Amino acid sequence: MGSKERILRQKDDTRRRILDAALDMIKCEGCDALSMRKLAEHIEYTAPAIYEYFESKEALYTELARKGHLRLTAMVKLAQEAHTEAAEQMEAMWLAYWNFAVTYKELYQLMFAIGTGCCPAENQIAEASIFPQMISEVIYALYASPEVSDEEVQKKYYTYWAVIHGLIAINMIQLTRDEKMNQEILLGAIRGITALITG
Repeated sequence: MGSKERILRQKDDTRRRILDAALDMIKCEGCDALSMRKLAEHIEYTAPAIYEYFESKEALYTELARKGHLRLTAMVKLAQEAHTEAAEQMEAMWLAYWNFAVTYKELYQLMFAIGTGCCPAENQIAEASIFPQMISEVIYALYASPEVSDEEVQKKYYTYWAVIHGLIAINMIQLTRDEKMNQEILLGAIRGITALITG
């Protein structure tokens, strides 16, 4: 490996280390407690060294959110590929979405600014549009009609998302922890909206 490649690899490793440390701190102390100074102390860097990689705390949040959207997309894609029928794909994809939110709670909170002062610049995250596109494609397949409008598909996407994201948000602010009830509501909502489409 040449010196140029070694330097680039070291920079990538440092960037990854900063992001991992930031997420660890968010998990332990909450998003609002993160500061560039604290982060620098945590990984034994100077604050100016952190700023070489991220120009601000907001840039750091945005990059974490971007990585979160990529991880979410990967999980949902695997769930979709495990099924061939559109209705089964829809259910599996939303269950994968739920599982992502439960498994990566702090990352999900950051991605969608739930109960935190952290607000990544979503309009700068191209990857945030991938999941809605994937779901929308399956909604088109559920309609099985070339007559369905883009507006109608968008409405159905937001209907699914409003209910499921809402249930996740409720659980994240700990108003309920009854997993059996959560699953009943989740599956009931997914299947109910799907039935409206395929009706």
